[in-house]
Amino acid sequence: MGFLKKEKRTAVSVQTQGGYPPVLPVTAGERALYRALREQVPIIDAAIYKLVRLIGGFEVYCPEKHTENALRGFLKTVPVNGCNMGIDNFLSVYFEQLLTYGNAIGEIVLANGEIRALYNASLEDLEIRLISPLETGVFVVRDGRAEPCRYPELILTSALNPMPGSAVGSSILKGLPFVSEVLLKIYRTVGINWERMGNVRFAVTCKNEGYMNAGDRAGQLAKEWSRAMHGPGVSDFVAVGDVQIKAIGADGQQMDSEVPVRQMLEQIVAKMGIPPFLLGLSWSSTERMSSQQADMLTSELTAYRRILEPAVLKICKTWLRLNGLDDTVEIDWNEITMQDEVDHANAAYLMAKTEQLLKEGEA
Repeated sequence: MGFLKKEKRTAVSVQTQGGYPPVLPVTAGERALYRALREQVPIIDAAIYKLVRLIGGFEVYCPEKHTENALRGFLKTVPVNGCNMGIDNFLSVYFEQLLTYGNAIGEIVLANGEIRALYNASLEDLEIRLISPLETGVFVVRDGRAEPCRYPELILTSALNPMPGSAVGSSILKGLPFVSEVLLKIYRTVGINWERMGNVRFAVTCKNEGYMNAGDRAGQLAKEWSRAMHGPGVSDFVAVGDVQIKAIGADGQQMDSEVPVRQMLEQIVAKMGIPPFLLGLSWSSTERMSSQQADMLTSELTAYRRILEPAVLKICKTWLRLNGLDDTVEIDWNEITMQDEVDHANAAYLMAKTEQLLKEGEA
């Protein structure tokens, strides 16, 4: 536990430092907005889970083989959040939190001088403050007061694309609320239009020329029409006189939603960095285009790995030190291969194209 004692540090002067906000300006309302986006727009939620799965795994390497095997065994069996096991489960939640909110916080839980678990902390209970231009502190909110963590060496923090001079991360969903709102309006409108078209309403008009009691005749027509429409089966409607029946809205033309929906989805896909074919959108027509998209995704995943790697190294080095071992360790991420996804996309496109040609031939 000696490494947990704070060492005396030499003061560092940052010449370009100005005034900085003491508290991370991400409110609970903003986090709730990002959660709502994932709940209401399925393609956003699917894209985040796809990125989490595609980030892949890694292997650790140490100078001594027995140390390496022991560390690998620990990473596979370490408890996570009380219900899971293995660092892969910890990183999945950690990475998902990083993408959704722009910041991720975890904790190495110690007991009796050894690592007992890894814990994914909720941002709702924490504040991230800049202690100095080169140091970020995590504070726990209890009873309306923010208390600093006793052992900051055990805290894991990451920020996604922070602003210069700040620990504030940027959510991958930043900029999508407006686009998502437009998309949801289109979806709601389509639903309303289909409800109206599926539940046809009729206008029954009768001319009461030559009839003395027009009110009684209108009531009789309404009763017979209601019986014919709400009966258990198909029923005829018989009327005497000049009666006209017309479907309400039959002459109206429904707006085409395919183009605006695709335009909104293109904005979402561009922001998420996921090629359309990975989300079931058949926008790519050639293997070359899909291969280029796969290369772009590989570059994005590599950048995410660079953000996650310091947290993984901190966990590994902490375990090695607690066990009195050399903390020299290297992380080798698994190779990202997208060719299977490209082949699957091409096969899906060819199948869809064949079905389209067959339908056009039958027509």
